[in-house]
Amino acid sequence: MPRPTAAQLAYGSCTVIFSTLAMLLLSQTSSGLGITVIALAALALGLLVAMTVPLPKARAAVAPAEPVTPVEPAPQEEPVSL
Repeated sequence: MPRPTAAQLAYGSCTVIFSTLAMLLLSQTSSGLGITVIALAALALGLLVAMTVPLPKARAAVAPAEPVTPVEPAPQEEPVSL
């Protein structure tokens, strides 16, 4: 399983935070059970959003057209004696 990307982590985290706040404010619940249900629903929604973010496409490896041959070094010149 591949690691989540930064975009997936950001989208999932923002979804959990904002959906939890919205559901708590709209429902005006104060019971422990209600808060637990809202938190679990927000986590599930955040996971869904994070998994549906498109993954970056893998780049195709380009093979070289011809194999590279090593270049032989030029012969060394001997110093001229006078």
